[in-house]
Amino acid sequence: MSGHSKWANIQHRKGRQDAKRGKEFTKAAKEIIIAAKSGGDPAGNPRLRAAIAAAKSINLPKDKIESAIRKGTGQDAGGELFEITYEGYATGGVAVIVETATDNKNRTVAEVRHLFTKHGGSMGESGSVSFMFDRLGVITLSKEKYAEEDTVMNFALEAGADDVKDDDDIWSIHTAMEDFSLVRDSLEKQGVEMESAALAFVPKNYVPVDKETAEKLIRFNDALEDLDDVQNIYFNFDLPDDFEG
Repeated sequence: MSGHSKWANIQHRKGRQDAKRGKEFTKAAKEIIIAAKSGGDPAGNPRLRAAIAAAKSINLPKDKIESAIRKGTGQDAGGELFEITYEGYATGGVAVIVETATDNKNRTVAEVRHLFTKHGGSMGESGSVSFMFDRLGVITLSKEKYAEEDTVMNFALEAGADDVKDDDDIWSIHTAMEDFSLVRDSLEKQGVEMESAALAFVPKNYVPVDKETAEKLIRFNDALEDLDDVQNIYFNFDLPDDFEG
């Protein structure tokens, strides 16, 4: 089992707090719309199945889930979304990847570029920092529900996962991208209650930063999260041990 990242844990807590906001509903609906473009039947579409599960975990109403599926399959208007990923460096030379879903590419690139510059960073070309990350399946479990490490390890091994990370108040189960759907389905069949399950960019190594730099990076993260088109943000920094998020 690998070690933990304090920043990964704070991201998780922030995500749970943000779930109270309407923006999380919008993000979840956009993911469903995009996933449904490959087929509106969750049984044959692992990404859609995961998107619906994530939406249910934040209590997105059933009618909004169904509406998003119809938009994605083209039955209803409003499904014209493009997935675009931006890369660059934040303050302190920290690598950052920003995933977006937008109906206006020009607006989105201008907004993201503006925030990179405003917060002391710079956007780069595609591939400029993604080599510092692995594209993995990441499934999280709450320690409130699963306190025992051995229990989680057994779940993960039975499902065919590659690694389990201890991220303070959550367990993060990592799997190869091509195995993600099989592992997630196996955990589901075992009756495991998952907090989240998605493909993600996971840093190969974390860069330690001091408190001042960490505060700047978190402000940058928060500014990006406030953009309507931003779906996910990934950094490769870790926080000082005494940092309180």
